[in-house]
Amino acid sequence: MNVENAPWIADQSHRLLAQRGHAWLLSGPAGLGQYALALGLVKAWLCEKPHADGACGQCGSCHAIDVRTHADLCVLMPETWMLELGWPLAEKAQADLDEKKRKPSKEIRIEAMRDAVDFSQRTSARGRGKAVLVYPAEDMNGFTANALLKTLEEPPGDVRFVLASEAVHQLLPTIRSRCLAHSMVWPGQALAMQWLGAQGLEPTQAGVALRACGGRPEAALYWARSGQDPALWAAIPLAMARGDLQTVRDWTPQQLLGTQQQLCHDLMAMSVSGAPRFFASQDLNFQVPLADLAQWSATLRDHRRTMDHPFNTGLFIEMLMAQAQSVLAKRNSLI
Repeated sequence: MNVENAPWIADQSHRLLAQRGHAWLLSGPAGLGQYALALGLVKAWLCEKPHADGACGQCGSCHAIDVRTHADLCVLMPETWMLELGWPLAEKAQADLDEKKRKPSKEIRIEAMRDAVDFSQRTSARGRGKAVLVYPAEDMNGFTANALLKTLEEPPGDVRFVLASEAVHQLLPTIRSRCLAHSMVWPGQALAMQWLGAQGLEPTQAGVALRACGGRPEAALYWARSGQDPALWAAIPLAMARGDLQTVRDWTPQQLLGTQQQLCHDLMAMSVSGAPRFFASQDLNFQVPLADLAQWSATLRDHRRTMDHPFNTGLFIEMLMAQAQSVLAKRNSLI
């Protein structure tokens, strides 16, 4: 899934590369291409033949990044993300996982940050400087963030940083203040639909995916390619109201919880004469008291905080569906 060449990413890359600075902080909701933009920036910084729009994509440096072997690029991610995106782990970390001493970390470990600090102080191997990419930056714990802060305060002369975050408010204010801030651009509906079509999605499928993901095209493409049924999306509100477990039989708890939060959001918006964001208004032809929706929203947020606990998946899904049915049983038809 190549989002790096998407038109709204290419335009942002062109503008950011025209500015000078040793550290960028890219922020915005998931699904807008933060990682793609961050990777495009470090590619251009390290490229042997860069142009105004970014890296050449053909030189040895670009190839080394593509195959995850560039000596002057340090990537800091949770180990779960590193494995998913094909970045190699440090030798000791990989050995620990191979020997099943622990599971992949879901946060950026302090050991990885210490390696990055050492990396930033070494001489560039290719002579184009060095780059550190941190994503998602909010996955740094306090110790990791403080270790990065010291390097941002006194950066070596030939290293640049790009941090990409989907929850920038969770970062230390001191880290935010030492970076040039950039808010990710939301592409318009027409541009997003055009891009999704170029990725092979049919117009109807693209439209449903884009709505289901709140207008975020990268997330929409992932949603469509993950096997979601566009025809099912319109039926989800009533399925939740009926407590229909058959509809969600193949869903993960994370997927179900996220969809219920979207449904709750849209029903709350409509209860105060707002427009739904994730579902079509004709699929939400009932009204639920706002106080009940507010309580449901708070309950779903509490569940989100405990998603990493080793719950029984089947029982957890049944509980989420029972809670949804209880709230939506108080609905009144709008027709």
